[in-house]
Parts: sequence; C-alpha cells; structure tokens
Amino acid sequence: MPFAKGDFLLIDYVAKIAETGEVFDTTLEEVSKREGIYQEGGIYEPRLVVLGEGWILKALDEALQNLEVGQTATIEIPPEKGFGNRDPEKIKMYPLRRFLAQKISPKVGMRIEIDGKIATVRAISGGRVQLDFNPPLAGKTLIYEVTVRKKLETIEEKIKALIHRRIPQIDIEKFTLEIGEDSVTINVPEEAFYIDGLQAIKRGIFLDIQKLFPEKKSVRFIEVFIRKEPSSGAPSSTVAHEGS
Repeated sequence: MPFAKGDFLLIDYVAKIAETGEVFDTTLEEVSKREGIYQEGGIYEPRLVVLGEGWILKALDEALQNLEVGQTATIEIPPEKGFGNRDPEKIKMYPLRRFLAQKISPKVGMRIEIDGKIATVRAISGGRVQLDFNPPLAGKTLIYEVTVRKKLETIEEKIKALIHRRIPQIDIEKFTLEIGEDSVTINVPEEAFYIDGLQAIKRGIFLDIQKLFPEKKSVRFIEVFIRKEPSSGAPSSTVAHEGS
C-alpha cells in the first residue's frame, strides 16, 4: 500500500541531469565510481527519508508516497519543482584583480565564495570574471531513479536511523537504547566520543526526536568509558558519564 507523511523510508537513488545524462548524486558506491563522482571517505548506503519533513525535494517526496517497498521508479522533476529557474540578475561581473589580490586564480567552473555567497565562475575575459550566483542545478530538469529499500516500523529502529543519519561513521548497532513512555536514553559507544562537533550532533538528534516523537520529552545520552582488560588479569572497570 502507498506510503504517507511521517513514514520512515530507506531509499537508494541515482540522480541525473536530464539534458546531459550527467549523474550528480547517488547513494550507490559502484555508480559513483563509474560516473567519476566518488568521494573518498563518503558514506554510500540507503538514505533515510521521513516523508513530509522537507529532507528532499518536495516533488520527490510526493512521488515516493505513491511507491511501495521494493519498487523502483523513474521520477522527472522540472526546474520549477527542483532548484528553480535560472535568474539572469544573479549573474554578476567582478574585476579579476580582486581575486588575484587574495591569491585566488579563478578558472571556469570553479566555485568561489565572495561577499559571503557562493558562486560559479562562468567566464573570464578582459580582466573581468563572470560569476553565477544561481544554484548549480537551477534551470535543470532532474531525473531520479529511486528504489524504496525498506519502511521502518518500530520506534527503536526509527530512532536508531535518526542517530545514524547524524553519526553515519559509527556502526549503529554499537548504540543501545532505553525507550520509556516519555523519555529516550541513548548509550553512546566510545568510538563516537571523539567526533568533531559531537555536542551539536547530540542536540540535533534531540531536536529530531522531539519533533518526530513529541511524546518523548527528554533524551539522555550516556557515555560509557570501558578500561581495557589489563595484562595482569585484574578486572576492568567502567566509568559512565551522562550528557545531554
């Protein structure tokens, strides 16, 4: 049966630009390598989507609601439902010397930050640089080949998926949960302690849980340090630290 808003889905996809066939995003490692967009250290696996939460393009979100688990579909998204039409007023000219003074040597296709905004270099001539502040995919018709791999059913697997979305580099099975009527306790493995920005990540997980499971009024993070077994055979010890 079709899905509904609020459903937790794991999806695989290949995203292309219709006009050129160029693949610009995918969850599949073998496709990324074949298309020359593989990123070393990137996480290639089915992506979590909560329908209706705005995590993906609205047109794609709506199309997913008509699919079923295991179904593959090709979804075409016109510019006005994707990243918008190109706005000529967002194309500006800048003197080349401004970049050279900052030790920046612009090249066509390069992404440059200027005045706090990101732009793409479109042309360089006569000592001037043409910058395009439109999103790179503006004006493009997009094609998504999407497969729904799984619908998450239990609250435990849904919360674990929310954790994994923000901490994908750690095996999710190393996190254990205690779920109460109005609370969630997350036992955090030691491997996660040293991730940059962990406090902000924990806050993000809390906000996700609060929004999607409003009955859970508190979220506790328990960080457990386990001393390695000493060679003498003496018993190891455990120190627990509770964070928020």
